[in-house]
Amino acid sequence: MAVQQNKKSSSKRGMHRAHDSLANPTLATEPTTGEVHRRHHISPSGFYRGKKVVQTKSDE
Repeated sequence: MAVQQNKKSSSKRGMHRAHDSLANPTLATEPTTGEVHRRHHISPSGFYRGKKVVQTKSDE
């Protein structure tokens, strides 16, 4: 069983966990509709990179 040889100080523990925090997802703006959506995902109106790729309920 692994047993630590020296106690890790709270400062070093904090440095070790420095990159564990959650970041907000990167957002993009659709050029045709101006909607904000997650990068590399379809916008709520069905556009991706300026082209209509999915039919939505509002289109019917």
